[in-house]
Amino acid sequence: MKLQVTQENLTRALGTVARVANSRGTLPILANVLLKTSNNRLSIAATNLDIAITQYIGSKVAEEGAITVPARLMQDFISSLPSGVINLELQDNKLHITTEQYQSTINGIVADDFPVMPAITKGESWTVDGTSFKKGLQQVVFAASSDESRPVLTGVLIHSIDGRLYLAATDSYRLAEKQIGAAKTDVSLLVPATALHDLLRILGDQEETVHVTHDDQQVLFKVGDVELVARMLEGKYPDYRKLIPQSFSVEVSLKRADFVNVTKVSSLFARESAGSVTIKVDEASQTLSIRSIASQLGENTANASGSVKGDGEITLNSRYLLDALQAFSGDDVTFGFNGKLEATLLKDPKDDTYAHIIMPLKS
Repeated sequence: MKLQVTQENLTRALGTVARVANSRGTLPILANVLLKTSNNRLSIAATNLDIAITQYIGSKVAEEGAITVPARLMQDFISSLPSGVINLELQDNKLHITTEQYQSTINGIVADDFPVMPAITKGESWTVDGTSFKKGLQQVVFAASSDESRPVLTGVLIHSIDGRLYLAATDSYRLAEKQIGAAKTDVSLLVPATALHDLLRILGDQEETVHVTHDDQQVLFKVGDVELVARMLEGKYPDYRKLIPQSFSVEVSLKRADFVNVTKVSSLFARESAGSVTIKVDEASQTLSIRSIASQLGENTANASGSVKGDGEITLNSRYLLDALQAFSGDDVTFGFNGKLEATLLKDPKDDTYAHIIMPLKS
């Protein structure tokens, strides 16, 4: 293998793929990235056996070849080099890297030992707008569970209903659902949230179309010159839509910034009680108030005015409430609930494509 690449392109590609490499795994080669020439391009790939990311960059190839090298060392070293042309040459499983000022050698492991995710040969393919997909992921992926005891809840459900494409995630304490556009085919994919966090980084500020290909076990997301393959989660996702309340006895619409501010202030006094805050809605005064108590420190009540229908109070986790409020982008938000133990719903009054549910705490 002998080729030339630019430092900028190689640094960017290593930054995209190297985070997937796993230095704590049982297979030492999983801590490496695979460098492989292909049609006058260089592909850089890494995998942890559940997720694989590959990026292709332009290069001037004199001799074809492939090698794997330690991901962390390669990333840190290349990013430290000055911008310009880098020469890569493989000799006896050693990768020689030279620039005008530097000559280095990194010991590699033969590429034949590198595990490759099986190709999706008989899969369905469709596309989705990159900007909509990115925003949708940002609004739901944080609601997925990190508890491996219920694996299906550690994923995000990408599915179609009546010709519409939805993203949904829940950890059983909260639930987020976002409609991201039309679906031209029936879709039902349960993708690990960890893979979608990586996909979010790949999407960056690009407005490119995302090409999706999947079979029963794997899904491939292709964005520009980057490909991410993930092994899908097995199991049946809960029928979450029946949890979404359709009407409320208590409802308040207010400025989202006001709701965020009163929740933030109250959460300072709620650290002792695992973030527990009590929200009281009063129709007569047209206010929402949040009360929190810290037995050692004191207590706090914060008020915000809004348009109120009905009276009631409910106890929520302030961190979940802040996460939800910060996932919205509009100026206003509507907050509704029924009894003290029933699900609450947050929506944007001008955008019905996003819904966020938070289950109450027992007060």
